Amino acid sequence: MSLPGSSDTSPGVTQRADEERQDDAVPGRVRRSTGAVAGIAAVAAALGAAELVAGVIERAPSLVIAVGDVVVDSVPGWLERAAIATLGRADKPVLIGGVLLISVLVGAALGVLARRRFLPAAGGFVAFAALGVAAALTDPRATLPGALLVAVAGAAVGVGVLWSLIRTARADRAAGTAATPPAGPTGVAGATVAGPGRPPESDRRRFLVVAGGTTALAVLAGVGGYLLSGRERLGQLRAAIRLPAPFRQAGPVPAGADLEIPGLTPLFTPNERFYRIDTALRVPIVEPDGWQLEVRGMVDEPFTLSYAELMELPQIEADVTLACVSNEVGGDLVGNARWQGVPLRTLLDRAGLQEGATQLVGRSVDGFTAGFPVLTALDLEEAMVAVAMNGEPLPAEHGFPARLVVPGLYGYVSATKWLAAIELTGWDVDGYWIPRGWAKEGPIKTQARIDVPRPGSTVTAGRQPIAGVAWAPTRGIEGVEVRIDDGPWQPAELAEPLDVDCWRQWFLPWDAAPGRHVISARATDGRGEVQTDERTPVAPDGASGYPVIEVEVGR
Repeated sequence: MSLPGSSDTSPGVTQRADEERQDDAVPGRVRRSTGAVAGIAAVAAALGAAELVAGVIERAPSLVIAVGDVVVDSVPGWLERAAIATLGRADKPVLIGGVLLISVLVGAALGVLARRRFLPAAGGFVAFAALGVAAALTDPRATLPGALLVAVAGAAVGVGVLWSLIRTARADRAAGTAATPPAGPTGVAGATVAGPGRPPESDRRRFLVVAGGTTALAVLAGVGGYLLSGRERLGQLRAAIRLPAPFRQAGPVPAGADLEIPGLTPLFTPNERFYRIDTALRVPIVEPDGWQLEVRGMVDEPFTLSYAELMELPQIEADVTLACVSNEVGGDLVGNARWQGVPLRTLLDRAGLQEGATQLVGRSVDGFTAGFPVLTALDLEEAMVAVAMNGEPLPAEHGFPARLVVPGLYGYVSATKWLAAIELTGWDVDGYWIPRGWAKEGPIKTQARIDVPRPGSTVTAGRQPIAGVAWAPTRGIEGVEVRIDDGPWQPAELAEPLDVDCWRQWFLPWDAAPGRHVISARATDGRGEVQTDERTPVAPDGASGYPVIEVEVGR
């Protein structure tokens, strides 16, 4: 209920309503809402066509992904860190969704403009296509001809669909204006018949069906382009690869290394559950036949290897736990796998290091870079160019055909996926994340995590296990302690060790009493250093502190 003299609508809503009535008063003029729908459908058609062409043509880029990549590379470091901390693994879908949402809003605006001035609206499609080309050319994999073909296809389809829908809407409006409602017995127009200046409902429905059908076809085209992008073929190529036997195999898993407690993280993380944090909005599809690895920079003998040549070199196996620097205390951005590949030392010995070559920089096919001390690559026998993970060729999501695996370092300085080049440089060269506020060196901190019971869960009173994993790659885990509420630290029982580079399971039998309880844990590494209780954020060099959970014990 409104007071006398008041209005239930805002000035903006009133203005739009007035504009709609003005449009209704002009024969053949398209309403704003209709123009917006036409623009959205046109943008959808443009994006769908562009994605389809990108999927069909080799090395043709996705313009949506290209724009998203530019956004990722351009945002301030603090914002990028906040996005990873807040969204975790959902950061990439959210960013792509944001690019699509902005495209839809721009399309709606261009559709409204096209009602009266079509050429400027068409120019808007061309401008956005040009923006996509500029963004695509920042990717070293993209080619100018491929980017232009994708952009031209998308812009042409978008402009054509917009023209068709606006023309259809004008014809419907003209037909509706010409229609004269029949008079009733008293000479008053029948209540069920649309009045002058408004198209019949059947014509309105026809326009919406055409616009909706166009959008649906655009979605199918986009999905088709994704399916044609080589992912299925890559799966077939991976399945045909036969891994060579390593000259040095990882040791057998000792009895008691996997406690097999329900809810406890397994000793080896399945490939499909291994965490993924990287800057690629879409997983690069790299076929092994066309792939090459360059070893260059401050070396005496630079060289290039094909995939077949890399696979012919002597390989090793190693059980290594990898962790993301963005992993919060108690988080799940950590995983353990059995890796197979060529030792970095083998490649560096062949190249010959020059004086001043203090840093090894891995370069990805998409331009990502990460650097770490050369001495680390020389000192650690397990540092490798990995080609396999848990007994199968690398999954595409984890770097196929080759990636770097370096024990003891967070991934942001070492774990280059979709590896294209190994470059030896001085320490003054910075990898991708360093200018964005992360530390130059990234040793993994000693950490423990509580897996059982789950935080916030309710357990039954009586004997219950408290269990988890702890890791300190290159140092190993020598002990884990658990504290219940404000009680003393109690030593947990450790699973048999597998390797100093991978995590170790632990558990503590607990006589759980009814009520709410706080459980903490801390690890001691192989050097005798105890996990610190000082809480720090993930930036700039990894989070620290004890994992702490609360559980409810029922009667």
